[in-house]
This record gives sequence, C-alpha cells and structure tokens, in this order.
Amino acid sequence: MNDKIVNSNIDFLFKAILALETREECYDFFEDLCTVQELKTLAQRLVVAKKLSEKAVYTDIVNETGASTATISRVNRSLQYGCDGYDKIFERIKEYEDE
Repeated sequence: MNDKIVNSNIDFLFKAILALETREECYDFFEDLCTVQELKTLAQRLVVAKKLSEKAVYTDIVNETGASTATISRVNRSLQYGCDGYDKIFERIKEYEDE
C-alpha cells in the first residue's frame, strides 16, 4: 500500500466501493461518482493492464483499446513496479469465471 495516498477521504471511498453488492449498484454508484469520460478512462486502463498481463504487444493494445502509448507505458510501470493490485484482481476474476 502506498502511504502517499492513504487518508480518510480515500478510506471512505474504498468503504463505499466495498459496500456495493451487484453490478447494477456499481453502475449506479460510479455513474454518480464519475463523469462518463472518467469511467471510460478507468475501464480502459484496466483492459490495458489485462492485455499487458497476457503479453499483448503495444500496437495490438493501441488498436484494440484506443489507449495511447503513454497510457500503456504508465499502466505497464504499475504492473512491473506497483503494488500487484491488478494481478490480485485478475486472479479473482479468473477464479469467478472458473466456478
């Protein structure tokens, strides 16, 4: 966990996210919380991370997601030097899909 981002506001945000129970609740909450563009940007970064974790090449990721190479590089840095948050989520999603 990065101590630079820890504060009571972010704690409250994460508590709110963890309280969501259905996909519909997620849509409602995030539509209220974020602009459409912010939500699309977050989703794009997650897809870029997934593709990078699957060893896709930058040109394919650009073509498939529309992400810039700068965004892909930033996400790649997070995958390599971050807190393994993406990997944890991808593992859990795979577990859910396998059930």
